[in-house]
Amino acid sequence: MSSISGLVVVLLIVLQWAGRGLPSPVRPICDPRVLDRFIMEARDTETALRGCAMTGTFVVPLTNVDFVVLETKDTGEQALEVQSGLSLLGQALGAVRESVSRAAVQSLIDNNKSNIHSLSQVLRSLHIQDLSLSPVPAVGDSATRKVSSLSELLRVHTNFLRGKVRLLLTNAPACQQNST
Repeated sequence: MSSISGLVVVLLIVLQWAGRGLPSPVRPICDPRVLDRFIMEARDTETALRGCAMTGTFVVPLTNVDFVVLETKDTGEQALEVQSGLSLLGQALGAVRESVSRAAVQSLIDNNKSNIHSLSQVLRSLHIQDLSLSPVPAVGDSATRKVSSLSELLRVHTNFLRGKVRLLLTNAPACQQNST
């Protein structure tokens, strides 16, 4: 089941609602079950590959959230930060994917890359602002850090989804309109 792409998960949730004859659901990405699925798959990958001794240097986004600073940022700034972080995670997972030969590991990495791509598409669909021009932070940027193992990379991935991505989606204006 973990090989189901993120967009298929979204479609399944929408079809579940439609099949029950319920009123139209919230926008699929505003449904916390969608992000929960991505987080669960990231956590499952982290657990499955915990013993993998792969090392390298990966630039990843910071996962800590300073709520005082967060309150001063508008949704567009938060979206840029999340989109840049997703881009960094996608690049790091791509580098891992190219360096492994085991099909099972490749499949797990591919699934997480697919989920990152789906989340990026979702952010664009929320029309927070034009995210196609979002800059990827540089290696020395204060919004990034380096990790040196696959387990650290996967932990950052999971925590980024649980923290900054969840906060953005919870506070996105498109999701707020549907929660009333």
